[in-house]
Amino acid sequence: MSAPALTPVVVRLKLSLLRNGLRQSGGRKAAYIASAVLALLFAALQLLGLIALRGHAHVESLAVLAVAVLGLGWAVMPLFFPGGDETLDPTRLVMLPLRPRPLVRALLTASLVGIGPLFTLCLLVGSVVAVARGGAAFAVGVVAVALALLVCVAFARAVAAANVRLLTSRKGRDLAVLSGLVIAVGAQVVNFGAQRLGSAGLGELDPVANVLQWVPPASAIGAVHAVGEGSYGLAAVQLALTAGALVALLAVWSRHLTRLMTSPDGSTLPTAETAARQRSSTGLGRLLPSGRTGTAMERSLRYVWRDPKTKAAWVTSLAIGLIVPVFNAWQGTGSVYIACFAAGMLGIQMYNQFGQDTSAFWMVAMTISSRRDAYVELRARALALLLITLPYATLVTVVTTAMLGDWRRLPEALGLSFALLGAMLATGAWTSARFPYSIPQEGYKNVAPGQTGLAWISIFGGMIAAAVLCAPVIALTIWLNVSAEGDDWTWLLLPVGTLYGAAITVLGLRLAAPQTARRLPEILGAVSKG
Repeated sequence: MSAPALTPVVVRLKLSLLRNGLRQSGGRKAAYIASAVLALLFAALQLLGLIALRGHAHVESLAVLAVAVLGLGWAVMPLFFPGGDETLDPTRLVMLPLRPRPLVRALLTASLVGIGPLFTLCLLVGSVVAVARGGAAFAVGVVAVALALLVCVAFARAVAAANVRLLTSRKGRDLAVLSGLVIAVGAQVVNFGAQRLGSAGLGELDPVANVLQWVPPASAIGAVHAVGEGSYGLAAVQLALTAGALVALLAVWSRHLTRLMTSPDGSTLPTAETAARQRSSTGLGRLLPSGRTGTAMERSLRYVWRDPKTKAAWVTSLAIGLIVPVFNAWQGTGSVYIACFAAGMLGIQMYNQFGQDTSAFWMVAMTISSRRDAYVELRARALALLLITLPYATLVTVVTTAMLGDWRRLPEALGLSFALLGAMLATGAWTSARFPYSIPQEGYKNVAPGQTGLAWISIFGGMIAAAVLCAPVIALTIWLNVSAEGDDWTWLLLPVGTLYGAAITVLGLRLAAPQTARRLPEILGAVSKG
């Protein structure tokens, strides 16, 4: 009796996993249906929009760029959303007597089942309809759509297979939190690009599209446009590039599958040399003060480097704090004062300091027996934050000023940034003691259920209070700029803002220390709920 074909079995397995996952809870089913409806609606609007642009002089550039971005999205999707498709983990099949090539065919077919492939298909079809001219172009478009879709899916599978040991580990799943950075940065890039296109038109995309039309899967759309222009040789080369990319991706995928099926998992076992080097590394400790201050600073900095959620928050703040001022300056619509945005983004990291420790805060709480202990602990956390924020805020301000060429206002912008940073450190220390909340260690949530109100009060209430505390420096800046003789004294805003920020930070830490020492049991209970 011959064994059943593998491909139908794997496709049925994919459908069973999807169906059983939706049966787990009504909330999961509702979330899936809502996301499916939104994705398909967006896909339909994109399809109609591309069809409406048919005949536009530069529509091929838009289509090529859209397909290139789509291919990039498929490549990074497994890295940021490893739990989105359980069949992305081929190690679940490692005990079965399966050969790599039949398994590749079966998994590739199963990958075509889902919302993502349907969304991709709609975009590819819309791109072909938008750029095709004549029957030959539409005929090539059918092949181009199939090849581009398979390249996207194979790209995702090859990336997932190459990183499956990381993606299926706890630390790898925590890295998915960094998807927030990609979304935040991507939103700023899209916003900037939309503004440029709105003022200059689709012709701005031509230089980029001329390069991307040789990069699969966008080269498939370039082939359709080339056929419509009568360049059959060029179209053949671009189609060959897409087909070659598909073959190469399948080969890479097959090789990684073979390795996964036959090799033991040693990815999480460090070598003896690496472990010894990590144990003997004390470079960070040597640069910090001695005693409790240095210990607490080192702990905070290690959280930034090692804890996935803390790292994600810092990386996102660093990226957005630079992108917003620089993009506004690049467009010529910004001001040097918008550089204060960097200090504001990084100052947020002072909020909910104890919640970042999660349940491990009990070890810190055991060492706090007086207001002095609480003050030293808060001061050390603020100093650790300042090691990053002060040079970074200065760098962003200088870069923004250089791009705008308004060097006369550099002292003002720096003074305001330092004052704002000091105010946020002060309010962040106080709200950390007064409104602590828990940050779940697993998953994508940053606030434990039932504590959303505390988070809103802590962050947004603290930010409003920081803005009020900065009012004297802001008022002085306005007065010097409107005064007839004030231009000669605006340089004073740098030392004034620096001293004011330092003074308000010390005052905030001293006011927060008694709250921290007195409310240790409540803080410990609040941050341990996740």
